[in-house]
Parts: sequence; C-alpha cells; structure tokens
Amino acid sequence: MRVDIVTKEYPPEVYGGAGVHVTELARVLRRRLDVRVRCFGAPRDEPGVTAYAEDPALQAANPALSTLGVDLAIAGDCAGADVVHSHTWYANMAGHLAKLLHGVPHVISAHSLEPLRPWKAEQLGGGYAVSSFCERTAYLGADAVIAVSGGMRADILRAYPDLDPARVHVVHNGIDTSDWRRDDGPEAAAAVRTLGIDPGRPAVVFVGRITRQKGLPYLLRAAAELPADVQVVLCAGAPDTPEIMAEVSTAVAALQTRRDGVVWIERVLPRAELCRVLSFATVFACPSVYEPLGIVNLEAMACGAAVVGTATGGIPEVVVPGETGWLVPIEQVTDGTGTPVDPDRFVADLAATLTDAVGDPARARRYGEAGLVRAREHFSWDAIGAAVEAVYRTVA
Repeated sequence: MRVDIVTKEYPPEVYGGAGVHVTELARVLRRRLDVRVRCFGAPRDEPGVTAYAEDPALQAANPALSTLGVDLAIAGDCAGADVVHSHTWYANMAGHLAKLLHGVPHVISAHSLEPLRPWKAEQLGGGYAVSSFCERTAYLGADAVIAVSGGMRADILRAYPDLDPARVHVVHNGIDTSDWRRDDGPEAAAAVRTLGIDPGRPAVVFVGRITRQKGLPYLLRAAAELPADVQVVLCAGAPDTPEIMAEVSTAVAALQTRRDGVVWIERVLPRAELCRVLSFATVFACPSVYEPLGIVNLEAMACGAAVVGTATGGIPEVVVPGETGWLVPIEQVTDGTGTPVDPDRFVADLAATLTDAVGDPARARRYGEAGLVRAREHFSWDAIGAAVEAVYRTVA
C-alpha cells in the first residue's frame, strides 16, 4: 500500500505538535508501507520526501491563499497513491483535491480545529474564513478522520455535526521514549546552568508556542503567587502575532521585577537540550485552554517530569491525577475561544495547584516516574502506527 502523507511541517521545519506527530508517524509506517511525504518549504534530502515552495506570485498574498497555492501543487502529485493522509488545515485541501482528482481515499488527522481557534483571525485576517472553509470542506468529504483523543473526537462532531460519527476514529498521539528520556547527570546540570537555570532549585517549566491556546498569560499571572524559591522556566517562542508577543513580553518583564529565577528561552531548543531542561523540572506546567491531546505533556512525562495540566480537551486522557500529576479545573465559555468563564478563579486554581506540586518534590518525583511508565506503556508509536494502518485498511 502506498500512502502519501501531506503536511505543512516536516524536519527540519517543525514548530508544533503536528509536525512532531507526522515525523514519528512517517518513521513507524515506513516499516509497514510505502510512505511518501509531501511537505511545505525548502527542499529535503530525505528519500521519499518532496517539499513544495510557495508560488512566488502568491508570496505577497494573504497567507491562506499562498497555502492553497502549495496545496494545488501537492494534489497533482498524489497520483498513484492508495491513500492520501493530510494533517492540519494547511494540508487538508491538498488531500481533498487529490481525492477528487485521482479518486483516492482521503484520511485526515485532526490536531486542532479552526472553529475552536477563533483567535487565528488575529493572525490571518480574512484568511481565517478561508482556512475555516478549507477545513470544513475537507472534513465533510473525508473517508476517515482520526482524532488524537476522545475529547478531540467530541469536538469534531460538535463542530461538524453533518459528519458521520462512524468515520471518526480515535488514535492517540505518541512518544518515543528512546528519544525523549531523562538526562539529569552532572553534564546535564552544567548545561542547564548555561541557560540560566539553577538545577538545585525547584522549577516550574513551560514549553510551547506563544499562542492563545497555550494559556501562557494565565501561567505568568499564577507564577507571581508561587513560593519565592521556585524558578519559572519558559521555553516559549514562535508568537502568532506581534500583539500576543508584546502581551507576553510585558507580563514576563513585570514578573521579573517581582521575583528572581524567571528564565525565558525564546529560541527552539534541540531535543537533547530540551530533555535536560525537562529533566530538572520539579513540575511541568500545561495551562492550555485548548489542547486536543498535548504531545508536550508526553515529552515531559518521558523525561520523568510530573505534569500540572488544565482539565480540558485531551489532557485528562494523558495526565492521571494523583498518579502522574494534577489537573486544574476550568469552566470555559462556549464561543470557541476556550476563555475561562472566571479567569481570576482559573489563575488562582492554577497557582494553588502549582504551589502544591512544588511543595513536595519527592511526591513530584514519584509522579514523574509513574508518568514515564504511562508514556512508555500507553503511547508507543508501534501501537499507534498499527492503529493508523488499520484505519487506512477500512477505506483503501
């Protein structure tokens, strides 16, 4: 069986969880199938991978239109595939057009949903209406949709009630615990010191893009209430807009005037470096207001970090309260933004939970050890690859 995987992100141009997912999925599926990857961006040297640059005539256009230009080029090249598998709205229209053009089944992996990310209008302007159109059209026409969590499946069926529930399958994201692993020896301790982190102090660590869904502004407010000896380590970059970057920059600067040990790392850390940072976390914080699953939580767990996560989306399917971490309750408005109904209450609950977590490092370490076991046993890529192939077999 030949499967053409269509994606915006692929190494070395990976900036989010969807890109991580595609990378690992392609690797494990190649053991079973003929896999061709079609991605956006600069040429790749990897066999079986074809990259597509933006049409120069569309480079000055709204980003949504330049995305469609790439999709058109990809769709034409999917001739001969037995299944086309697209990831995120950027690639969904390529998959949909390939289905129409070549009569090939189209499978979508749902990593996020445009109706639940209305803040993207800040970034795309009228292009958000275009991206929403592309996603809806592709989902309703897809032969199968793979949700990365049960919570995500429920979101899909709410957002697209005309979609046949029988076509929506749940296959969790995964983690490779041979790549993501604890590294807290003397050399690692020296390395994190060069980043401004004191390995001898308790630390709350955040890793994520600067985007509304990740909830970073709420974490920064909660961090002001943490015990004075606790470090706050922010591996945060790739802002969606200049406005949210300015908001976060102002909040970080204000926090740094109130307490020491606030470390902001704006560059994307290589995996080995990030493993070291996560290994010295007393607790990993995931304050997201929208998170279909949260690969970043699995990465933290694989490095032996306990997790404090918001009880939303797929996070409760990853974090087990009282075993691998803590869940922070949240009541959210129903306009698609994920905004807490009572932001002050959410911040207070987040601060209290983080304070409880860092207050007993031995317990946090036990939770982290249990999290590693859970990541290894329940989220292996071999099992995920087999489940995805099984979905292909239902449509091919």
